[in-house]
Amino acid sequence: MSAFYAEETPAAVRNAKGLHLISTLSPNGRKAHIYLEELKDKYGLEWTTSLIDLDTAEQKKPWYLKLNPNGRIPILIDNTQSPPHVVFESSAILLYLLSSVDKDHIFGFSDPIEQSQLTQWLIFWHASGQPIQGQYNYFRRNAIDESPHAAQRFKNEVLRIYNVLEIHLSGKYTDSPREYLAGAGKGKYSIADINAWGWLRTFRSIDLGEDDLAKLPHLAAWVDRIADRPAVQRGSGEWYDEEKHPELLIRTE
Repeated sequence: MSAFYAEETPAAVRNAKGLHLISTLSPNGRKAHIYLEELKDKYGLEWTTSLIDLDTAEQKKPWYLKLNPNGRIPILIDNTQSPPHVVFESSAILLYLLSSVDKDHIFGFSDPIEQSQLTQWLIFWHASGQPIQGQYNYFRRNAIDESPHAAQRFKNEVLRIYNVLEIHLSGKYTDSPREYLAGAGKGKYSIADINAWGWLRTFRSIDLGEDDLAKLPHLAAWVDRIADRPAVQRGSGEWYDEEKHPELLIRTE
């Protein structure tokens, strides 16, 4: 174990047992928080958590880069494996927990066709939705000149991606409206929804016009439907806020 972790690894991480999450209250962090909370409700899953303040760049330090060379959060460390198994990339964490914990497929599917639908929508958001929305968020907050070109370009692409979800949920071309992204009929709440909701939860407050929002009624209903879940509320709440729980904050000098 000592060879697995760098010497300067915080004790809360180095000495953790079982599943240990390193995260913060960000869109990608929320994905992991929410699924863990859902699994707690259904299976009694237990894990421990350490929080990182991204402003300190702790996630860019050598001890962390040894665990995740990409220097991003969240990561999940499975200390039941020898050596411990580290999972980075938020969508990969969801898939790992689906295969290792969610044996009854409560948030996935035993049917391969439905599971294929889940995988498609999970990858769609991970590859198309979140990077584009991330770039849009950056340029709308950090205009570096008088040209609105970058922010407008990413805004247009965000709206295109949102429209893909609206078309799917509305059943515009299938005559079969849906409540969730994957699964037969109206669909079933799954990690495909968790994966996207962490970002889409704030879609009404990212400087889109009222006319744009009015064109997304099924997406809006989907966001609100998921927001009502107790595990979603806990996973987005104060337990993962380092200001509310400074005892979970890890920082090396």
